[in-house]
Amino acid sequence: MDRNAHSVFLLYYHLVMVVKYRRKVIDDQISDRAKNIFEYISPKYGIVLEEWNHDQDHVHVMFRAQPKSEISKFINAYKSASSRLLKKEYPQIREKLWKETFWSQSFCLMTAGGASIEVIRSYIESQGEKDEQSIQVSDLSDQGAGDPDP
Repeated sequence: MDRNAHSVFLLYYHLVMVVKYRRKVIDDQISDRAKNIFEYISPKYGIVLEEWNHDQDHVHVMFRAQPKSEISKFINAYKSASSRLLKKEYPQIREKLWKETFWSQSFCLMTAGGASIEVIRSYIESQGEKDEQSIQVSDLSDQGAGDPDP
């Protein structure tokens, strides 16, 4: 549980950001740099990174926030800064993304209330794996929903 002067809270979010046109440009080095940019910007918005992973055309991020966090402003600031820096620092990206944007305009943001944090963490950790045992998005909605096991 997190707390401030007047409240106690636990706000976890799962964010998915997709590369523009779903171009396959993210490798480990680019993902690490994108993560570093996230970690640099996030404290200004009361956000704490919990988990990060990527596939070639998108990233999955689990983070904690505060009730006062302006999440959409943070996401827009992050996407803008990271797009500019990544395209500047990795010129090979311009071969597949010739305009200024790196990220798709849209994103997926989910609260982590429907599935346990550990299930979401496992899902994010399994991104990029081509194993039949990796967790699927549909598995997340099944966790914690419906009747409890007898």
